[in-house]
Amino acid sequence: MVEESKDGNQIASSLQGQSQPSTPATSQQGQDQQHQAPPQAQQVQQPQQPQQQQQQRPQQARSNQPQYSQADLNRIVLEYLNKKGYHRTEAQLRLESSNIPTPNVPPVTPATTGLAPSSELPDNNNNNKELKDKLTKSERELKELREKQLKIERELKETKDRELRISKEKDLKELKELENKTKRESSSEIYFTAYSMLRRWVDSSLDLYKPELSRVLYPLFIHCFLELISKGFSSEAKSFFDKFKSDHLILHGVEVKKFAGLSLPDHLDENDLAIAYRKYKYRILVSKTSLNLLLYFLHENEAVGGGILIRIINQYLDPVISTTRPDKIDQEGEANPEEGISEYVADTNEVKKFNEQNVKLGKLPLDPEVVKEVEAELKVKDEKIEPVNGKTLTEEFQEMTKPEQDSPARETLPLPLKDANDIKKMILQVEDSRSKIKLGTIQASSPSVCMYTFHNTNNDMTCIEFNEDSTLVAAGFQDSYIKLWSLDGKPLKSVLKKDRHKIQENTKKLIGHSGPVYGVSISPDNKYLLSCSEDKTVRLWSLDTFTALVSYKGHTQPVWDVKFSPLGHYFVTASHDQTARLWATDHIYPLRIFAGHINDVDCVEFHPNSNYVFTGSSDRTCRMWDVQTGNCVRVFLGHTHPVNCLAVSPDGRWLASGGEDGIICVWDIGSGRRLKSMRGHARTSVYSLAFSKDGSILVSGSVDNSVRVWDVKKNTNDAGPEPEAFVNNNNSDANSQQQNQQQNQQQNQQQQQQPQQNKRDSIATSDHMNAFFTKKTPVYKVHFTRRNLCLAAGAFQG
Repeated sequence: MVEESKDGNQIASSLQGQSQPSTPATSQQGQDQQHQAPPQAQQVQQPQQPQQQQQQRPQQARSNQPQYSQADLNRIVLEYLNKKGYHRTEAQLRLESSNIPTPNVPPVTPATTGLAPSSELPDNNNNNKELKDKLTKSERELKELREKQLKIERELKETKDRELRISKEKDLKELKELENKTKRESSSEIYFTAYSMLRRWVDSSLDLYKPELSRVLYPLFIHCFLELISKGFSSEAKSFFDKFKSDHLILHGVEVKKFAGLSLPDHLDENDLAIAYRKYKYRILVSKTSLNLLLYFLHENEAVGGGILIRIINQYLDPVISTTRPDKIDQEGEANPEEGISEYVADTNEVKKFNEQNVKLGKLPLDPEVVKEVEAELKVKDEKIEPVNGKTLTEEFQEMTKPEQDSPARETLPLPLKDANDIKKMILQVEDSRSKIKLGTIQASSPSVCMYTFHNTNNDMTCIEFNEDSTLVAAGFQDSYIKLWSLDGKPLKSVLKKDRHKIQENTKKLIGHSGPVYGVSISPDNKYLLSCSEDKTVRLWSLDTFTALVSYKGHTQPVWDVKFSPLGHYFVTASHDQTARLWATDHIYPLRIFAGHINDVDCVEFHPNSNYVFTGSSDRTCRMWDVQTGNCVRVFLGHTHPVNCLAVSPDGRWLASGGEDGIICVWDIGSGRRLKSMRGHARTSVYSLAFSKDGSILVSGSVDNSVRVWDVKKNTNDAGPEPEAFVNNNNSDANSQQQNQQQNQQQNQQQQQQPQQNKRDSIATSDHMNAFFTKKTPVYKVHFTRRNLCLAAGAFQG
């Protein structure tokens, strides 16, 4: 009984081994059959061949045995079970054989998959083949050159003809030079070296040729980038692009962004801009002298990359000889529309689009409660004082605080509450404003200039600053201290008890910095003074106690300039770390970091409404920053040298900037356009600029020992009518003729007495009104009082 069940299970296992694994149901059915199995089942055995006969059977006989399918095997087993009487097992096997599931497919893994033979690999992959050809092109060229050299060397050994030998040696020398050249050009580093070398040379060129040479850099930058990609140096091309793209973002920002997505050789055949640069020549306007200087420099440095740049100029550039002066560019700071690829037209004037951002240039409204208090005080004064020029103090105040359409909201700039002292100072400002000298007539008049000369400074004075009401002047020195002078004759008193018994003096010295002091600024309320130094800190000093209150740390390099807001409380700094930062006097950390310049930020200035900050940099640009967001909202391009000083007109509409080349630019802040350039300082650095209180006059101080006066509105759309020349028809009026002759003689004498270096003043532009010269005192600072008197200061260079 047990053996029968065993036999039946063996048959089931044999069948299911070819179909599916045994199930528990099948095993149970086999056990139920034990009680009905006949005793003859024990004798049922498959006939077996003796082992010896199986070993002697030929191998070919096995291969000739019939091959049974799965269905045949199932049928044979079922017939056997039916014949022997195993009916339950037969039924179960028949049921299972009719429901055989699809066998599981083993997963594909590297262990179960063999490598395809090389004969089965596809050989028609054009992309891989082309890429492989491009990558090995330089190698094939080098191989061919070496084979030619070996051939010539063998011929040299065999030949005995002297002339033929000389010719072969010459050919061998040329092949070696060509091989070295091919090796250099096949390296990615040569493009970095060549472009960096040319970039440094252009930056150090004479000012006469720099504007033109700078424009040649852009097409060379693009073609070096494209050649790196075409040679298969994708990662090197990206590094090259990222390293030098910032030089061209402002003038060619649109194109640079389109090139940024290129990385593979196939991209050069798909990008329209890349196709245009490779197919057509880039037109560039350049004078003959500048082009000769460029080619001469590249030929001299041919072995270190100059040869590659010469080939690019010859192959992809179309230099057009210009007849104008090399430094005369009509649209400085803008992409010249006559240059570029004429077949590919694109609007690359990114600056114009950038400068279309909305800005609020109106006055910041005052607190209504403060306005009521000031008006009440002014009405009391008006009852006691007669109007000046037909205008009362209340009317003057209303005109000063008149709301404008584009004024920013008062809440945009949180300010401390005004106290009684602030109200008194505002009233004083109104009185001074009503009494100021009018300079803005039909023809602007020169202001009176009062010059302060500081002696015995040992050339250590670095900066000078006047306070707003012109009663105090502060100066910074190389010896790390600040010195204060009283201008109104009143002694500088300290509120501290320990200082009251001391002799009252008109000067004070503030010591605290550990490096030269480069900038100072006095708060509008005359309570505080700020100083910045090479020690990377900014210090806040009390003008009541003449002691240091706070040290502001945040810059990572020396701080060049610091400026208080016209409304107080806030101040801004400029540093060698290429950033400007906004601070509040009650916070030790900066509130905003203005980052965007690619060189030192040399000078800073607030807009009159204090919602914007202007910066001038050694990268030859000026920028305007939004205090609320910290973003740049204007870029002013046109200077060819670092920008040293800035000034904003009282109405907040115009910006003036002075550079190391002696040129003063006037900008329209709303559009970002340059209105005009004013020349007269004979290529000497401009140190300081100041607008008159009515905005019609600009005064500049320079290293050329002069204070110069400029008519701001002349040669602009805001210029008034020119006065008619006075013609004297009365011949008997001899006094007028004598007066004219005397004036001409005085002017001639003044010109003869001026220093030799000032003879070039004849090239001054037509808006130059007057010049006031010192003997040996460079003018560090110019400043207008609230009554339109101009103050100037400098250190005597004895």
